[in-house]
Amino acid sequence: MRLAPLLAFSIVLAGCTTTPNIRTDYDHAANFAGYRTYGFPAETGTDRAGYSTLITGHFKRAVGREMEARGYRYDADKPDLLVNFFASSSDRTDVQSTPRVTFGAGYYSYRLGLYTVWPLYGRDVDTDHYKVGTASIDVVDAARKQLIWEGRAEGRLTKKMLDDPGQAVDKAVADIFLKYPVSKAAH
Repeated sequence: MRLAPLLAFSIVLAGCTTTPNIRTDYDHAANFAGYRTYGFPAETGTDRAGYSTLITGHFKRAVGREMEARGYRYDADKPDLLVNFFASSSDRTDVQSTPRVTFGAGYYSYRLGLYTVWPLYGRDVDTDHYKVGTASIDVVDAARKQLIWEGRAEGRLTKKMLDDPGQAVDKAVADIFLKYPVSKAAH
């Protein structure tokens, strides 16, 4: 019988873990089955000042795996779809104030009066500083120059993610593509 509260607490605690918030949207009129090839624009959203960044390489590998798993073939010259991606991070701060009730004031509580029955009210303030990362992927019909699908992941960045961005990009891209309208090996 004591196992039930422990199990409930574990489920609540598991729900507090940081998972990215994934949002997608797509053109419902697009015929995703009609596309066969994909490529990348000459300059992606993660490139800087005319050169390709390391993050660009991580995104290209991760997006390539996901697109090929869905039956698309890479074509650098004349792709049906162009896939672009963007990444950003921002600093966030959460402040949480919780009420606190104290009965007595430690060693000198006798100064409050011998028969004090009034509790002391205060607040505990917790401040949490952290980084939030956003990864966005756009899939564009290359012939029409029209966006047909977009996916976005936003979540708290951990030290592990900052130390190994390649693995973090792989995970974010895989999570985003779980909501892609074409399932794996559909072509």
